[in-house]
Amino acid sequence: MSVTDVSTFFALLALASVVGAIAVIIAIIMGGNAVASVKQTALPLAALVAVTATLGSLYYSEIADFIPCRLCWYQRIFMYPMAIVLPIAAIRRDFGIRIYMIAFPVIGLGISIYHYLVQNVPSLSGAGSCDATAPCSSAYVETFDFISIPFMAGSGFLLIGALLASTWRGSDTLAESAVESERTGS
Repeated sequence: MSVTDVSTFFALLALASVVGAIAVIIAIIMGGNAVASVKQTALPLAALVAVTATLGSLYYSEIADFIPCRLCWYQRIFMYPMAIVLPIAAIRRDFGIRIYMIAFPVIGLGISIYHYLVQNVPSLSGAGSCDATAPCSSAYVETFDFISIPFMAGSGFLLIGALLASTWRGSDTLAESAVESERTGS
């Protein structure tokens, strides 16, 4: 499988993530049953996105031999811990983790947006945050003429953030609902 094929696959996942994030945000706005159905799968889906993004990042650096720039490293700093913590939270059905984890996709998304702008806005390419061996302004991948690695990372951060936000909707968490159901026998 070539780097182009893998990049196309990850680009399609990025587009699906953006569509998924929009759907989750609409569900949050609509509330009721829409957000309840999202809430049930939010942690496992967020964990899946974080693990997939981490594996993609490792593919690009370890197999495709792309040298990560400084902004790529910052994005990794915010994605990699989620690939460990979110699967554990999903297994434990620990919705309280959202309080601690929400900062990771929010900050990571901000870095991804800035990195994408550095790649695509010539006046920002001399922003001074990168070095000559791995310039932040160069795009190793540009699938469909607009999807680069920061776009892929940003779409993952966006979906993870939306999924974590969906667990806030309503007065109680699913874990609290499950405990109440067991207590009352309903």
